Amino acid sequence: MEQSGVSVWPRLEPFLLGTLQVTPSTKLSAHYLRKMAAYVRTRDGCYPRLGWPMWRHIACGKLLLPEELAWLYFETFELLVARSPEERLERAEALSQCSSPKELDRQRSKLSVNTVQFLLFLYLQQFNHISLRTSLIGEEWPSQRSRWLSDRETKTSSQNKNWDDQAHLTFVQTHLSELLVLLLEPEQLTSLGQKLCETQLSQDSLQGLSLLLEGATGHGRPVQPLHRLLSHSPLQAQAGFSKLSRGYVLHRLKAWLRQTLRVNPFGVLACLRSGKKMYWTQQVEGAVKRAKIVQNVDMVPPGNKIVLWSQVYRQTLAKDSETLSGANVKLQSCNEAFIYLLSPLKSVTVDKCRNCTVVLGAVESLVHVQSCENVRLVCVAGRLTVGASTRCTFHILTPMRPLLLPSNSSLTLGPFHAHYPLLEDHMASVGLAVVPNLWDQPLLLGTEGSTPDAGCYRILPPAELWPLAVPFQMEGDTCEVPGGLPPSYQKVVETRKCRVQEWYRSVNEAHLSRAQKQQIQVLVEQKFYEWLSETGHRLELDTLTPTSPSDVSSISDRSWDATLTKAQPNSQSRGATAAF
Repeated sequence: MEQSGVSVWPRLEPFLLGTLQVTPSTKLSAHYLRKMAAYVRTRDGCYPRLGWPMWRHIACGKLLLPEELAWLYFETFELLVARSPEERLERAEALSQCSSPKELDRQRSKLSVNTVQFLLFLYLQQFNHISLRTSLIGEEWPSQRSRWLSDRETKTSSQNKNWDDQAHLTFVQTHLSELLVLLLEPEQLTSLGQKLCETQLSQDSLQGLSLLLEGATGHGRPVQPLHRLLSHSPLQAQAGFSKLSRGYVLHRLKAWLRQTLRVNPFGVLACLRSGKKMYWTQQVEGAVKRAKIVQNVDMVPPGNKIVLWSQVYRQTLAKDSETLSGANVKLQSCNEAFIYLLSPLKSVTVDKCRNCTVVLGAVESLVHVQSCENVRLVCVAGRLTVGASTRCTFHILTPMRPLLLPSNSSLTLGPFHAHYPLLEDHMASVGLAVVPNLWDQPLLLGTEGSTPDAGCYRILPPAELWPLAVPFQMEGDTCEVPGGLPPSYQKVVETRKCRVQEWYRSVNEAHLSRAQKQQIQVLVEQKFYEWLSETGHRLELDTLTPTSPSDVSSISDRSWDATLTKAQPNSQSRGATAAF
């Protein structure tokens, strides 16, 4: 941000949480959305709030979108709406009581969204659209802006556009005119070309633009949504505010925005350049890389917290602290790692990771997995989306259908099967309940004109479920999987417990001598060590045991205070480690 003067920038959340990482339907182009903008302002029940029944009518009857896709956009927009945890839990309870599709539709009919903001949200889906024209002007392919970024910044920001601050700015600058046109009244749309100098934007419409833009009046000043920023008299005059009509002259507002638009000063690039870097020492012999973590938590206003992780290699890292609470987290380029982030999070992106186990606390909005291989993810989340990944397993509890994007293969969906003492408290703090839970009802989204690959995933057979034990000591009340396991899976777990009890009973009733019992113990431990080596679980046990005092301090510092329990490979611990 400049040292003096006003600055406006694109907000991170609409791009990070609101744009689906797939080429959108052509029905969401500017041409069709302008027609929709005129239509909703002339129909009852459409403006200023658009209800689900009317959006379904427009989407299915006018734009010819499938109903499940119409609901997907409506539901995704809900991730961007600021709601209290209590409101989210009340809605979850109402939906969980629906016993038929008719009752579910009746509950959905009670929902409505801000019409203007929803129009902008739909247009925002063009963000991930790839075309030859935009590639030639440098919006999609590397451009001159990469010259002033370091190699690390370029690599981190370019691989996932939803995290790319410069791409957000470029999109808004390139499409600013079309975004503003969506805010106009129908009669203004028809005469836009002839009366551009007279066209004005109402303050209510400008408030809708605050979905995408925020700013501040100077360095170190409070961050405000755009409409509140323009409530200051000096800025109103600069932006073309007319006291007579109580609106903004369109061409003057557009010129002011172009002059004040900047890269987000609290975004990923700022975090990489000036965020606090944190490093952890190696815990495993033979590991050649060090985990790199950067966070901006101490230098940003609420809602802009970012934590970036990369190159976690052959390590177990566990974090539980206020630093993570409410943060947008990105895990990138991790390999053979075991990562536990046991705090309430805003969103999580797992990008280009291999052979990893990732266990998360309650994630309020979105968990997105992209370009991963052989990753096991365990989480409670508002939504899970997966794209271009293979041989990954997801144990999830989610009120929204998991979204499977194109180019996935050999995915496995299983029920959430873990817990830690503070899990239910974290779920309540972000407004997530145990019902409804749609983990086994994925929505497959293909490119326009193509049929989604229904064979890209499978539902985990009950016989293959091994409940995961979180191997850390914490204080809290949660002592079992929230909501429990589905009956078929619980039956398998109980059967295994019975077999273990029968084994102990058989040993006790055999009246073995002390030497014979020791011999059996040695054989069991030998088989256990062989199983650890064959399955690769030995690495995880080794990384759970600190090898030196310096390793302990690097894990359990004042900011990141998860306490490790020392894992001992014995016959009793096999049930816990077999889940990995």
